[in-house]
Amino acid sequence: MSKFKKKKSGELPPVSTAALPDIVFMLLFFFMTVTTFKKDDYKVAQNLPYADQIQKLDKTDPVIYIYAGKPSERYRKDVGSQPKIQLNDKFADVSEIKDYWINTVNTELGEQFRNVAITALKVDNQTNMGLVSDIKQELRKINALKINYTTRPGSSSQNLK
Repeated sequence: MSKFKKKKSGELPPVSTAALPDIVFMLLFFFMTVTTFKKDDYKVAQNLPYADQIQKLDKTDPVIYIYAGKPSERYRKDVGSQPKIQLNDKFADVSEIKDYWINTVNTELGEQFRNVAITALKVDNQTNMGLVSDIKQELRKINALKINYTTRPGSSSQNLK
């Protein structure tokens, strides 16, 4: 018998999977760090009006969102079809805006941003101005005077369609 075995003709060595767990975990951590989650579930219609003179907010600006519009189809059986206000993920009354705004400033933004926080109103273009006026009156009571109306770029004549 010989001491050495002859190589089998032309077989490839098996692929090493020793680094596979490292690669999987690297991909997992990558996707965990770059993924962003949707903050709010829209319960009201969000057909925003068009505007021809728009300005984008800086991403570093502290913004508090208030949504207003007719409830979406799946919520109309429960709350009706009249325009409603949405704060975070729930329907709210105009009187709840004050507490919502103050709690958002204190918990999410910090008290130092109270005077510079911008309130962004995302109002459906079919919503009556009475509801918007009520929201603005409530914001005036707490001295939240920086208000932004969220719109879509385009001609304001498109709103009439």
